[in-house]
Amino acid sequence: MGNVVIDMSMSLDGYIAAPNDNPEQGLGEDGMRLHNWAFDDPSVFERVYGKLLEETGAVIMGRRSYDNSIAAWDGKGPLGEVPCFVVTHEPPASWDPVFTFVTDGIERALAKAQAVAADKRIGLMGADIDQQFLAAGLVDEIRIHLVDVLLGGGRRLFDQLPDRIELEQTGLSQTEGVTHLEYRVVGSAEPG
Repeated sequence: MGNVVIDMSMSLDGYIAAPNDNPEQGLGEDGMRLHNWAFDDPSVFERVYGKLLEETGAVIMGRRSYDNSIAAWDGKGPLGEVPCFVVTHEPPASWDPVFTFVTDGIERALAKAQAVAADKRIGLMGADIDQQFLAAGLVDEIRIHLVDVLLGGGRRLFDQLPDRIELEQTGLSQTEGVTHLEYRVVGSAEPG
């Protein structure tokens, strides 16, 4: 099976979206600031992400990420035709075939994603989904792209974790204005 990976751009104060994220501004007010580094220079994207499309077999996200981003994706998924699994209590009335809505939890979403991804990586998307997968011990790798900005508010990536999560650093690099941190998840430990 492929690794389950959190791969997220984040402000120095821990936010992955700026204040007031909603379907009209999916990353909040000027939240695209967190991702411009990857799109302003295609060579930077290629150097940091490599063959992301070819190496990713599925994406799992929450309903908030789906609702806030679907307009920006022009009806497709964040990685084009890579299958996406949306964990939700209630699916929308209609959706593109690249999406599958899962109403029976993260473990079921992971099983469905693994079935289509085979040995390719499974990307996680959205703070709540990332936190649920970490709490359940289902994350293999964390890649953080730490952007040189303090947002002062918005949606935090690691806002609520039930236990301490032990990590082993596997990579460290820099591009202009961004530090790229890579970790393998070793396990969680009871606080105390």
